[in-house]
Amino acid sequence: MLRGKQRSYLKSLANTMPAIFQIGKNGIDENVLKQFEEALEARELVKATVLKNSLYTAREAADEIAEAIGAEVVSVLGNKFVLYKESVNNKVINLPQ
Repeated sequence: MLRGKQRSYLKSLANTMPAIFQIGKNGIDENVLKQFEEALEARELVKATVLKNSLYTAREAADEIAEAIGAEVVSVLGNKFVLYKESVNNKVINLPQ
């Protein structure tokens, strides 16, 4: 579970990141989950956009994906969300205590 200071730090890192995923009308399936898992293992922090034609809100998509792959929801703002998961083999982000 992320603490306030850690969440703030991750949000600041995510500010300048481009969204690398889009959740659209096809929703969230095994393939989408696999892509998120691979990206989180490589980067630890990913940003995604939920398109207007999606059946999900950004909060719903973030919660569902995070729960399915064991990630943390860092933030949800408008139609974007940011997820964090510590990498097993490629740790790059050092969280503040």
